[in-house]
Amino acid sequence: MEEKIISKQNLVKLCADIIGGGHILIAPGKTEYVVTQDASQIVLDTQSKPTKASYKTFVFPKAEPVLYYKRGKNDVQILDAGPEQKKTVIIGAKPCDTNSFNILSKVFNWDYKDDFYNYRVKNFIVIGMMCEFSDRYCFCTSVGSSPVSEKGSDIFLIPLDADNFAVRIVTDKGKEFIDAYSKYLTDGNPSKSKEVSEKVKHPEVAFDSKQVHDWLAKNFEHPKWDGVGDMCLSCAQCAFVCPVCHCFDIVDEDYSYTEGRRMKNWDGCQFGHFTLHASGHNPRDIQGKRYRQRVNHKFKYYVDKFGEILCTGCGRCSRGCAVSIDIKEIVANCKD
Repeated sequence: MEEKIISKQNLVKLCADIIGGGHILIAPGKTEYVVTQDASQIVLDTQSKPTKASYKTFVFPKAEPVLYYKRGKNDVQILDAGPEQKKTVIIGAKPCDTNSFNILSKVFNWDYKDDFYNYRVKNFIVIGMMCEFSDRYCFCTSVGSSPVSEKGSDIFLIPLDADNFAVRIVTDKGKEFIDAYSKYLTDGNPSKSKEVSEKVKHPEVAFDSKQVHDWLAKNFEHPKWDGVGDMCLSCAQCAFVCPVCHCFDIVDEDYSYTEGRRMKNWDGCQFGHFTLHASGHNPRDIQGKRYRQRVNHKFKYYVDKFGEILCTGCGRCSRGCAVSIDIKEIVANCKD
C-alpha cells in the first residue's frame, strides 16, 4: 500500500484546491458533516466525538425526486430526475462511517440497481481518518471494524505529530484522485504510521456477532422484545442517524392538478405505520415487534442475505436515544 506524508499547512492548500476545482467538499462540523467553502475552517481531530448523524444523506438524501410528471389532456409526460453532476470529497470521516457505502451498496444493487445511489458513490472520494474517541456507546470492534480500519476509505489519514499526517492510498480511485495533488505530498514512512496506529486504544469487544446471529434465529418470540418495546418512543431517530439504515417510501406529490413529482423519502421500521396494510392489518402492531425487527435486520437478516452486519458500531442510535435504549447492551444480552 502506497503511503505519503502531508503537512497540515499543505492539507489546507489541498482542500482549497478541491473547492476551487468545483468539487463538493464535506468535513465534520460540530454536530454533523457539512459542506464547506473555507478550507481553513476544517478541523480534523481524531479525539472528536462522532457527529450526531452520518454522512449517508450525501449519497442517499432524506428526500429526492425520482421523476417529474405532467398530465396532458390525453397523456402523461414523464421527465427524468437525476443527481447533481458534481464530484464529492469527504475528509476526516471516522472508520465507523467510511465502511457504510460497502454495506449499503449490497442492498442498493440487489434485485434492482439504484442509479441515483450508485452515481453518487461512484463520484464520491472518501478520505477517512484514524479515531481516538471512545465512549460507552462505541462498539466498532464488535462488528468487524476498528478505530484504525481503512474499510471504505479511498485515502486514510493518520496523524504522525502535531504538524503532519500520513496519507495511506487505499484504492485505485484514491490514487487517481491524490495524484492530482502530488505537489503537496512527500515520501511516507509506513513504519512510523504503523507505530502510531498500534498505540490507539480499541473499544472492548462487547459481543460475538456469530453467537448473536444464532441466538436471534432461535428466539424470535423472546419476551425481552416486549420490554424494549415498552420503552421505545417509535421516533426512529436511531434509523435516521444510522450510517447504514436504508428504508424508504415512494410517494407521488402533486404541485397542481396537472403537475407533480414522485419522491423517494426516508422511512423507518420503528414507525407504527411502516408495515400497516391497506386492509388495516399490521403484522408489527406493537413496538416490541418493531424493535425486534430492527435488531434482527441488522444482525441476522442482512447477514443471511448479504454476508454483512448492518451496523458499523458507531453508537449514534444509543447516544441520541431520548429514552436511553442502548443497542450494544441489548445485542450483548442476545445469548443463552
